[in-house]
Order: sequence, then structure tokens, then C-alpha cells
Amino acid sequence: MKSGAADLHELLKKYFGFASFRPLQADIIRDSLAGRDVFAVLPTGGGKSLCFQLPALVRPGLTVVVSPLIALMKDQVDALQAAGVAATFLNSSLAAGESRPRLHGLHNGEFKLLYVAPERLMLSGFLDDLQRWNVNLFAIDEAHCVSEWGHDFRPEYRQLSSLREKFPGAPFMALTATATERVRADIIKQLHLRDPRCYVASFNRPNLTYRVSAKSGSCGQILDFIQARPREAGIIYCQARKTTEDLARKLSADGVTALPYHAGLTAGERTKNQEMFLRDEVRVVCATIAFGMGINKPNVRFVIHYDLPKNIEGYYQETGRAGRDGLPSECLLLFSPGDRVKQMRFIDEKPDPKEREIARAQLEQMLHYAEIATCRRESLLGYFGEKVVARASRPFDENQNRTGGTPVPLFNCGSCDNCLSPRATWDGTVAAQKFLSCVYRIREKSGFNVGMNHIVEVLTGADTEKVRKFGHQSLSTYNIGTEHSRAEWAAIGRELVRLGLLFQNSDKFNVIEITDDGMAALKERRKITLTKPVAAPEPDKEKHRAGEIACDEALFEKLRALRKQLADERGVPPYIVFSDVALRQMARFYPQNDREFSRISGVGEKKQREFGNIFLGEIAAHLQKNPRQMFADDSFDSGTGVPPVRTGRMPVPLRSRITDTVGETLHYYRQGKSVAEIAHIRGVVEGTIYTHLETAMQAGEAIDVDSLVSAEAQREIAAAFEKHGFVSLGRVVESLGGRYGYGPCRLVRAALQMKP
Repeated sequence: MKSGAADLHELLKKYFGFASFRPLQADIIRDSLAGRDVFAVLPTGGGKSLCFQLPALVRPGLTVVVSPLIALMKDQVDALQAAGVAATFLNSSLAAGESRPRLHGLHNGEFKLLYVAPERLMLSGFLDDLQRWNVNLFAIDEAHCVSEWGHDFRPEYRQLSSLREKFPGAPFMALTATATERVRADIIKQLHLRDPRCYVASFNRPNLTYRVSAKSGSCGQILDFIQARPREAGIIYCQARKTTEDLARKLSADGVTALPYHAGLTAGERTKNQEMFLRDEVRVVCATIAFGMGINKPNVRFVIHYDLPKNIEGYYQETGRAGRDGLPSECLLLFSPGDRVKQMRFIDEKPDPKEREIARAQLEQMLHYAEIATCRRESLLGYFGEKVVARASRPFDENQNRTGGTPVPLFNCGSCDNCLSPRATWDGTVAAQKFLSCVYRIREKSGFNVGMNHIVEVLTGADTEKVRKFGHQSLSTYNIGTEHSRAEWAAIGRELVRLGLLFQNSDKFNVIEITDDGMAALKERRKITLTKPVAAPEPDKEKHRAGEIACDEALFEKLRALRKQLADERGVPPYIVFSDVALRQMARFYPQNDREFSRISGVGEKKQREFGNIFLGEIAAHLQKNPRQMFADDSFDSGTGVPPVRTGRMPVPLRSRITDTVGETLHYYRQGKSVAEIAHIRGVVEGTIYTHLETAMQAGEAIDVDSLVSAEAQREIAAAFEKHGFVSLGRVVESLGGRYGYGPCRLVRAALQMKP
């Protein structure tokens, strides 16, 4: 079905309350509506769910969403129902009496979306039912679970490969937030996707700040961190179940409401603790990695890793649970070199040698991330194959680490600890010479290379069976490194690997080899500057962070309380009512009527009807006792010095981004080509070009609306928006008697919204 059969932007605003799509969403949706298989890698919080939810509203029939966790199903179905979308789920949490009416509704075609677990989906009787329910799309969420190379492989996901044979006419959509190139290829192969359109968004989460801190009295560190962020919610990931319980108990004793979550709790206990967190009744969940996959709580403001994660993919996905609403959030990793020893014990218990080898390589990559002195964001993006193009203000000196001075990173993100506060360096020439020499002497004597641990044992004079077996106690480098601990030597060795002076060969059990550059540095006694390890920071008392929506905080707290009350009455988490972004916009722009309220992010038609008068009343009551607050980037009336009364021109705080397809349209527009000419060149309808230009305007690009829409048309269209508001574009077009189409109305709407 062509996307022209329904106005996607109108549906987006009507049901979900958003004025524009996020990057890649519109393209993914149009390909899906055209009947193509689609594979999409979008970061957590990047809007994956909308890619299959919106097409479900356009096409006849049922969209089946395969989801791995019960909590995710209920969460998304609650949100869809709150927006007026007919959706349901079937899983083991439902009693027979609850399942029967849902099955009856499915037989009668009453639902547009069905969420189901893979185990339930693949039952033969259930597959027979699906054949009768007119399935128009299978959406495989968390698709990395289908790949053995993924960090969270689930054998039950492998059964999904047979769906293609049973439903040859239904298109497939596979979605995930974390997948390397190897995992992506495996997903496409396992699900038998047919010539899929593949979309890989940037893995960058610009609203997240990444920090690594040395462990030092861990509970005290965490308490200081949380107390500096009053009322904010977060997740603390721990390796051991006992740690989650001990930490939750200590935090609660110090006045921070916290609960544990791990696989050792009963299903009822896990559900209860999770629900209390989702409903803002506790601030912190202390959890093993069993918690969080698919949790849709958008206002998680921090994620702390109490222990070193096993791999980069898991770390990225877990940190991605912070700041899903786009507001600034923080990711803190507490690191001790001793964490490597703990993880190695678990790895050594794996029976499969290949599994052990892969796990060791993944752990080394995680250690590399924890210890690097350059930009952590660049390191994360590079792991997933994404190259950064921005550069620091000063050029990078490739010899700087050898000649001394503070390292200048190739990329400065401005929001990780290494970019914000580069770590101090020290003259590591002597230490590097000892380490390099030890690697060389071991190879010279034995004819083979060894791993990092053995080199450190030789340097520190360890009396081990392996040292004696190879006669390495007789080497000139034996016991010459007593000035450093074993953990310090291991860190030095890993930095020499990062500097390219050593090579850790993952194809040969991670043995350490000296490189040509390392040999040259050894022979020339080249000066080598090393970076001091991460340290525990001073307690952070700063509350407001760059990028947060500044607002009337007193009103924001009143609106939060109102949201909680309304959510409790309906038995749903508060963010199902409105997100923090929506509340902050209300507390900044003080909407006074339905038209102004409709322009708040996340306000669709159903929520406007259900909640508009309630929140408008709370805002009006606040303004009766308190003056409007002024913000640095607001317009002011020069005569009165107060913010102007807004008449439908509130800006869109979360702006669109320029995708490749929008950029191509901009290219032709800047050449002076008309909308019709661009549409002809690109082989699309004119409405698509108007949508691209609207997106560009929302991203801050200069589009001359006067050259595209006559002055008279602009006046008429603007008057229609003033009368009918911004929620329904179709209503405005209809009120104008068909004189102006959707395209010109889009441009005028964008121009009105972008005015101060």
C-alpha cells in the first residue's frame, strides 16, 4: 500500500502527538508500507517501535510484534491504548479468563497490533490462528537475539526462521539497537529476509554523558552521585545478585528509595519491584543484567555500572536505557583493574574453548574502553563501525604520546570525562622499556609469545609453575618491575597495545607480540608518555546540565504530581500519561488554551481530550499565584520586559535531523529547482518533497517559503491554523476547501512553529 493512502504526518500527530519523524523513521515506514522487508538498527530511544506501529494504523489486517519480554509487551500496549490504538498482547502472564476475550477480538479483527513471545508464536495451533487473522507484517523486535554472535542470543528466536515459509506473502521488519556488521549479516540470513532495505542509524546518543571512575568506597561514591541528583531515577547494574540486595538495602537506609532485581527473586517479586520503579514509587533499581531489556521508562536519568560489563554490546544497550526522552542523562562506570580477574574466572568456567576465546576478546575490548584516554564516544561508535567526522579544535599529534604533553583526542565530543577533563600524563619511558624488553626476551628465549598475565608475572618476579617450566626466572627482565603492582603493569601493557607498540593477537589466544614500531622504540630508547589511570572524582553537586529544557521548576513539580495522580488512577506508569519532555515544555511555554496545548510534544488527539483541561487548569492555577518565568532564549517585549503571550508559535524543542534523503532534496532545492522538478528527478510524488523541506526547516535550514507558497495562500493557511490548531493537518486542508494541498500547508505550519 502506498504511503499516500493516509497522511503519515497527520497520523503521527493524531495518535502519538509528534510534529515530525525522527531520522530514518519515515523512510522505514514507507518501505514497509510498500511491502518490502526492512532491517533497521536504531539506537535505544531512536523510535524503533513507531516504525511498525504507524504502518499498522494504515494497512488493513494485523501487525504481529515478536517481543522477548513480558514487561515490554504490557508497557507498549498500555502506551498504545492510551493513544487510542487498538493493541493487545498474549503471554504467560495472562490467566485463561484474560486470554479468551483477546483471542475473540483477534478472530473478529478488532486489533491492529498483537505482541507475542517467540515461544507462543511458534506453537502449531497459534500459527493456524495467525493464518486466519490476516497478518500484514511480522515485526521482530530485539532481532539481535536471533544471532549466535549477538550478546544476548536466545535459542527460541532461531525458530522464527520458519515463519517465511509459512507466511510467504507477509513482509518482515527486523529491528535492534545493538548489532555489529557480523551480527547484522547473521540476522538477515537467519530470518530469510528478502532483498531487505537496510537502515543503520548513528549509534551516537548525544544526550548521554559517559564517565569512568575508579572504584573507591563504591557505596559512598554511588550515594554521593545520587544525592547530587534529587528526584532523578536511575538503574545500577551489578554482577552478583547479593550485591544488588546489599546495595539496595544500604541506599534505602540512607534515604534513597531502592529495590533489587535479579533472577533469584520470584516472578511476583520481580514484577512488583519493576512496577514500583516504572510508577516512580522508587528512584533506583539495583539489578543484574536480567533487568531493563525493553523497559520503556523514558525518564531514567542515570545508569551506573557497579561492576565491569562483559562486553561492549551489553554496556551500550544498558547505558542506552538512560535518557530515552532525549533529555541529558549520565552513564557512570565504576572501574577497578581487579574486575578483570573476576570476569576471567567466569570465562574460565565456560566448557567450550571457542566460547572462552570469544569472551576473552570481548572482555579485552571492554577493558580498552574503560582505560582509554581519548574520547569514549568515539571509541563506542568505532566499535560498531561508525566513523566520526568532527575534529577537536587542535590537530592531533600522532607523536605526542611519545614526546610528552597532554594528548589531544582526534574527536572531542564535549560530553565524556576524557573530553571534558583530559587525564594527566606521566613519563612512562622506563616502564615501557621494561615491558617491551620483557616481551622481546621471552620470545628470544622460548621461540613463542605469551599472554599479558605471564609477562606481568615475569616482571614482578612471580614464582609460578609456568615461569619455572619455561625457565623465565633466568631472564634479565625477571623481577625488574617491583615498583608497580601487577594490576598497574597490566594497565601499562594494555596502553602499550593501544599505542601500537605491542599487538594482542586474538587469533592466537591473545598472546602479546612486539610490533615493528615497538622494536624501534625499544632500540632508540624513545621517550614514551603514558596516561594516569582513572580516578574517583569529587562529588558532583551540579543539578542542571546542558541541553536540558529550562523551565519553571516549581510548576514542573506540580505537573509531575498531577501526572502521578492521574497515572495511579488509571493503573499505568506516569510516562504513559505524558513524558518529562512534555511536562517541561508545559512548564516553559505555559499553554493557555487547546490550540497552544496541542503543540506540546506528545499531545495527540486522545490525550488532548482526556488530559488537556486538567493540565491547563493546573497551569492557570499556578499563574494566578506565581509570575511567568523568563528564559535566556525566549523573546521579550521590549516595552514591558515580560515574555510575550504566545499565539500558536511555540518552537519545536526537539528538532528533526537532516537524513540522506532530505539532504538530497535540499541539494536540488539550492540549485533553484522547483518542487515539481525535484519530484521528477527523484521519482517521487511532490508531497514527499514538501515533507523533506518541512523536515529541513525544523532542523534549522533556511527555506524561502515565499518562493514556494504565495503571500495570499500563506495568509489563508495561517488563519486556518489559528482557528483549528496544529493537531490535525487534514482538518486545516479540509477547511480551506481544497484550494491548497498538504504540501503548502506543511511549509506554512513549519514557518509558524519556528517563529519566536
